[in-house]
Amino acid sequence: MGHDESHKVFRSNVLRAAVMGANDGIVSTASILTGVAAGGSSYHGVLLTGIAGVVAGAMAMATGEYVSVSSQADTEQAALAEEQRELDHNYPGEVHELTAIYVLRGLDTCLARQVSLALMKHNALDAHARDELGITEFSTARPLQAALFSAGSFISGALVPLGSIMLTPGVISIPSIVITAMLSLAVLGALAAKAGGAPVGRSVMRVSFWSSLAMAASGLTGSLFSHFTWL
Repeated sequence: MGHDESHKVFRSNVLRAAVMGANDGIVSTASILTGVAAGGSSYHGVLLTGIAGVVAGAMAMATGEYVSVSSQADTEQAALAEEQRELDHNYPGEVHELTAIYVLRGLDTCLARQVSLALMKHNALDAHARDELGITEFSTARPLQAALFSAGSFISGALVPLGSIMLTPGVISIPSIVITAMLSLAVLGALAAKAGGAPVGRSVMRVSFWSSLAMAASGLTGSLFSHFTWL
């Protein structure tokens, strides 16, 4: 029963990460398209800019995620190596340390020591990684997986506003871009709220407000700069 619950938590974390990536893809791509279209660019120019934005955004997300998670992985490995050295040089002290952790969690001292000895006999480093360092199977950093997942979720979101103009060749419709993006964001906001157990209405309102603000700012910028003939 507990094992199944852990998998549910893992799926929930994955869903939240996917929603965040897709949300970024929708907002950034819709904002780029809106800004360029408001600046008076041709259909071809808007489409090309949108495609370039999707590729650049996905690569930026993947690169940033890979670097960030790699740093986390390096930190975890260093912490585990240090913990192993402590186990090699001061095993009794590590037993006492783990016992103290279990006492703080509600076990009496005698039982806490028995649990510590049993777990450390089975796998001392694993016991300390989980209960002292907070490193578990589901939290272990996986840089390449994180990078690919981040890029994929970004692209899946970015294709929504990009698809809204690809389906109407030669025609640029800013309202269509904005409406398609806002509807998609509302759905994603609801999914994120469900995954995190938060109020759906509040989540939808929050993502809708900030996303509409981003698109409005991009559209206004494009419109303003379209008047500069030297650009």
